[in-house]
Amino acid sequence: MSITSALSGATSGLAASSRAAEVVSSNLANMLTPGYAKRQLGLNTLGQGLTGVGIGGITRHSDPLVLSDRRQADAEIAFEDTRAAFFDSMTRVIGTPDQPSSLPALVSAFEARLISASASPESPVSLKAAIRSAADLTLALNRAGKEIETQRTNADAAIAGAVSEINTLLGQIRDLNARLAVQGRPDQYSATLLDQRDALIDQLSEFIPVQSVARESNTIALYTTGGAILLDGPPAELGFIGSPLVASHMTTENGLLSGISINDLAIPASGPNSPIAGGRLAALFSVRDELAVSILAQIDAMARDLVERFQQAGLDTSRPPGAPGLFTDSGAAFQPADEVGLAARIKINALLDPADGDAEWRLRDGLGATLPGNPGNGSLIADLTDVLRENRALASGPNGALPRSASQHASAVSSQVAQDRLSVDRALSFASARHAALSELEQQNGVDSDAELQTLMLIEQAYAANARMIQTIDEMMKALLRI
Repeated sequence: MSITSALSGATSGLAASSRAAEVVSSNLANMLTPGYAKRQLGLNTLGQGLTGVGIGGITRHSDPLVLSDRRQADAEIAFEDTRAAFFDSMTRVIGTPDQPSSLPALVSAFEARLISASASPESPVSLKAAIRSAADLTLALNRAGKEIETQRTNADAAIAGAVSEINTLLGQIRDLNARLAVQGRPDQYSATLLDQRDALIDQLSEFIPVQSVARESNTIALYTTGGAILLDGPPAELGFIGSPLVASHMTTENGLLSGISINDLAIPASGPNSPIAGGRLAALFSVRDELAVSILAQIDAMARDLVERFQQAGLDTSRPPGAPGLFTDSGAAFQPADEVGLAARIKINALLDPADGDAEWRLRDGLGATLPGNPGNGSLIADLTDVLRENRALASGPNGALPRSASQHASAVSSQVAQDRLSVDRALSFASARHAALSELEQQNGVDSDAELQTLMLIEQAYAANARMIQTIDEMMKALLRI
C-alpha cells in the first residue's frame, strides 16, 4: 500500500467516524422524542481503485406493521374516550338512585311528599313540601334536557374544529411528500422530514383511522380503514357546516344539522358503514346524532309520562277540559306532537307556584278551585299519589314498553345510562391496554441507549486508529524528508 493510499484510507475513516458519531449523538439526544425513528449510517468500500470507506445514505429504522397497529389503537382510544366523556356527563346530570339529586331519587322523594301531604292535608307545610319536591323534579329534568343540548352543541363545534384540523394535516402531509420526492438520497434531512410526516399522520389517526401505502420517492398515499382516499397526490377535502346551537329537534334527517362529505360527496358519519368510523371524528358524530338523541328520547318520554299521569281526564274534576295538570309544557297543556325537548321545558303548574305564599291549598282542593275547601279532605292528594305509583307503559322512547311506576321508569333511565357507561369504560380499558402494549413494542424497536453507547465506543476506537495512521504517515514523511 502506498503512502497516498494509506493517507486516503485514514482520512476517509476519520470522516466516516465523525459522521457516524453525529448520527449516534442524534439518536441519543432524541431517544425520548415522540415519532423519532432510529438512524443508522450506511458505509461502503470505495471502488474504482480507491482506498478507504465511503459514506452511504442514512437508514431510518421503523416497523410499519407495529406503527400501523399503534395508530389504529390511537384511533380506538380517541373514539372510546370521546364516548366515555359524554356518558360521564350524562351520569352526573341523571345520577344514580343512591344520590339524593338523581332523577330516581327525586321521583321517590316527590312520591313520599305526596303521601305525607295526603296524611296531613290541612298542613300548609306538608303541601308546600310536596310542591317544592315537584319543582325540584322539574328542575332536574330541565338540567338533563339542557345538558344534552349542550353536549350536542359542543360535539358539533368539535366536529367543525376536527374537520378543519384534518384538512390542515392533509395539506401539510402533501407538502412533506413533495419535499421528500425531490430530496433524492436518504440523509439526515430526509429522515427528519419522515419523522415530521409520521408525527402528522399520528395526529391524523386520532381523528380518523388511516393506512399508509408507500409510493415512489419516499412519498405515501393515505386511505381510511373504511376505504376512503384521503391523500394520493392531492389531498381530499372534508366538508362540514357547523351550527352555533344544536336544539333538541335538530337532526341530519330533517336537514337542520350538517353531515360530512369528502370532496363534496356525502358519506355516513358514523356506524359500521362509515368510511371514517373508529376515531374521534366518528365518536363526535355518534354523540351528536345517536347517543345524545337516544338519551334525550328516554328523558323526554319520562317527562311526558309525568305530565300525562297528572293531566288525564277525571283525576282533578275542578280543572277545566284542556287545561294543564300538575306538570306543564312551559306552562301550557302538553301536546304529543311536541314531545321532543319536553324535558328541558317541563314546569309545575303556575297555579302551584311555590313563590306564591298561599297557592299550596290547590294541591289539596284542585287546580280549578277558586277558594280553599275542606282542609281535612286529602282524597285528591291520595289520587295523585296513586297515579304516580300506577304501572304504566311509556307512550314513546326506546325502553318504555314494560309497565312501570314513575319511579321505576326513572330508575330504568338511570340504569340504562349506567350500563352504557360501564360498557364504554370496558372498551376504553381494553383499548388503553392494547395501546400500551403496542407502544412498548414500538419503543423496543426504537433507540437503545446501551447499544448506541457501545456503537459510540467502537466509533471512538476507529477514529483513534485512523488518527494514529495519519500520525504514523506524518512521521514517515518527516523521516523521508530528513534523508
